[in-house]
Amino acid sequence: MSSPATTPSSATALNLALLGYGKMGRTIAQLAPQRGFEVRLIMDIDVNTGGAGITAENFKGMDVCIEFTTPDAALDNIRRVAQVGCNLVVGTTGWHQHLGEVRKVVEANGVGMVYAANFSIGVQLFYRLARQAAELFAGFPIYDPYLTESHHKFKKDAPSGTALELQRQVQPPFKDRDVPVASVRAGYLPGTHELGFDSEADTVILRHTARSRQGFAEGALYAARWVVGKKGLFNFADVLTAR
Repeated sequence: MSSPATTPSSATALNLALLGYGKMGRTIAQLAPQRGFEVRLIMDIDVNTGGAGITAENFKGMDVCIEFTTPDAALDNIRRVAQVGCNLVVGTTGWHQHLGEVRKVVEANGVGMVYAANFSIGVQLFYRLARQAAELFAGFPIYDPYLTESHHKFKKDAPSGTALELQRQVQPPFKDRDVPVASVRAGYLPGTHELGFDSEADTVILRHTARSRQGFAEGALYAARWVVGKKGLFNFADVLTAR
């Protein structure tokens, strides 16, 4: 059964293109039909080397594209998808330092794009709680803030994009103190992010743990339906705020 946050707003199925067909792409493909999408195009590196598969012909009739590939491919994929006039959702991390360039590409081609360090709806709500907690604890210098994150050994970036975004969200109240981030990559650890406040007397911890990829797929599909027909660059937080 669909949750209120992910229930399609229309009975009309949307034509979906997937760029990237790793574990995340396969999870999205499995869930998409239940969320009002028809997966019409799937491109992995084998058929999209150098972005060669992103053509106007291949994307004809596509309502939206979801991109989960690698940081070194994401920028070119974004540029090419925008040029063929297809709105998109980008879940790849590791490219956000080029956000200004991407904004220009999106605006120049008149498309809509949603991006995020993490498409889990739970993580987005976790960000909000973290900001509130940071504002509360910043007024008490006896507490030191810190962030930790752990993932399986196959995750390529460290710190994670989610940890860096969490750091950005909670840093402002701590004007004269940095909020450090520690990363662990080992075995098959589930994605876990913690915001802690430690004093000599006690420790307070906020934690988010991802049990599976379904939460990320749910969020990406929710964003994909939302961005259809829109123009401009949006963060996933914008999408949830606009509900």
